[in-house]
This record gives sequence, C-alpha cells and structure tokens, in this order.
Amino acid sequence: MKFACATALLLAAVIGAQASVDWQSVKSMDIEVDVPISHRASAPSGRITRGETAGRNQFPYQAGLLLYVAGGAAWCGGSLISDRYVLTAAHCTDSLTTGVDVYLGAWDRTDGRENGQQIIFVETKNVFVHDDWDSALTRNDISLIKLPVPIEFNEHIQPIKLPAKSNTYNTYAGQQAIASGWGRISDSATSATDILQYISVPIMNNSGCKPWFFGAVYETNICIKTTGGTSVCNGDSGGPLVSAETGELIGATSFGSPLGCEVGWPGVFTRVTSYLDWIEEISGVTNSGF
Repeated sequence: MKFACATALLLAAVIGAQASVDWQSVKSMDIEVDVPISHRASAPSGRITRGETAGRNQFPYQAGLLLYVAGGAAWCGGSLISDRYVLTAAHCTDSLTTGVDVYLGAWDRTDGRENGQQIIFVETKNVFVHDDWDSALTRNDISLIKLPVPIEFNEHIQPIKLPAKSNTYNTYAGQQAIASGWGRISDSATSATDILQYISVPIMNNSGCKPWFFGAVYETNICIKTTGGTSVCNGDSGGPLVSAETGELIGATSFGSPLGCEVGWPGVFTRVTSYLDWIEEISGVTNSGF
C-alpha cells in the first residue's frame, strides 16, 4: 500500500481535536462536552475502555482539559509535570479559540463542588504547541499549557516525574504501563465518563505496532497492546501513560484505530523521552536523575 493510503488511514484513526478535519472522516478520541455532534469536528480518538474506576487521589497528576474550539468545546486529558505546566497532545490544543479550562484534583469531572477540584482557565497565548507538529502525519503530537499562577500541591494535586535525561533511553517494551482518563468507556458510549478510569497494559515493540498503521508509527511514538479491548479511547487524548515500574510519565495519548477502541488495535502515544529537551526548553522542567 502506498504511503498516501497509510496517511489517510492514520488521519481516520487520529484521537485529537482538529477543527479542520471533517467529523464524518474521523474516529475521534476527544469527546466534546454538552455540544451538538455537528460541533464535534476536531478530535483524535482516545478513551479508557474495559478499565477500572480510579481511587480518589490515585492519579493526582491527572489533568482534564475542556478546550474551547470553533463551534463548541472538546475534552482531552493531560499530565501535571510541575506547579506551572501541563503536558498534553498537540492535536488537542492546535485549534483553540479563547483558551482551555484545566481541571486539576478532579475525580468526578462533573462535580464542581468536589473537594480538592480546581478549574483554571488558560488563554491560548499560554499554550505551546510543538513547532514541528504535523497534523497530516500526526507527528510531534505534544504541547504544553502554562498555568497563570503556580498551583499549590496537596493530596489531590501532585506532579508526575519525567524520565531522567540520558544518552540512551529504555524502550519500555514488555513492561506494564498505566493509562488514565475520562474518555468513553465503550464504543457504544455517546459521551465521556464522569468518573476517572484507568487501565494497566503491556507496552509493545514499535516494530510490532507499525504494521497495524502501515508504517505510520515513528521512533517518537510508544504503543500499548489492547488485548480484550482494554484501551484508551475518545476523550483520553493527551492523557498520561505512566511506567508501572518507575512511576514516570512515558507517553501522552495520541491515536488509535478508525474501527473503534475495543477492536484490539494498538494504542499509540507520543513518546515523552523523545521530547525531554523540548519540554525543558519551554518549561524549564527536567529530571536530572539526581
């Protein structure tokens, strides 16, 4: 198959929010909240299917993102990496109009009175999409959101540690990882779930992941096995993939199958170790390994 065909399939699989993409041609992973389906025009697909309900404060680094885009709003996930920065996917933030509401310390995202939950509005000018983000190929799918003021850490809100910078990096293949988010819990669900969910899944070699997407998986991606339909799905885009061994952030949900989230195709994430220099350049956040 020619690469042009592979690219078309990949676009159909994307999990994010790109207002320029026709809704009918996209299997979206970002669920618009309380907006008509005609306004849901822009998201790559990512959600938690066949997962488990998270415990309160189990993932204090988890962020939720209500993104204000042309025609409505979309939902994504993110990871708090410091008192000022949230890491997410470029496809979630590249079409913002006014900005984004960042949910921190949340478990039930619909409960504004939830103890510990904070919602912070961030203007578009404080959102940094990777300069080499390529929406056609879904490459360099990463962005950073700068909070207007430092957040105070507590039992509900804590940052996730980045991998330490090194000359060589672990591929993580064969290890277990944890993904979390408020995405759809089944292919039949019509909206994001209220309560935070998570899955524990094995990481696979990129060589085994590439054929599923006709080669359109790169060294800057990391893939998970979704045996039994346990996967990320619509609404999980940009959310965390964390190593179960080290507790470090190793991925951000990027894209999956155009056929659904429970069909057994690999889930594809942005590989965080590929962007540690960029993250440090923008945010100053780094793990020196000490």
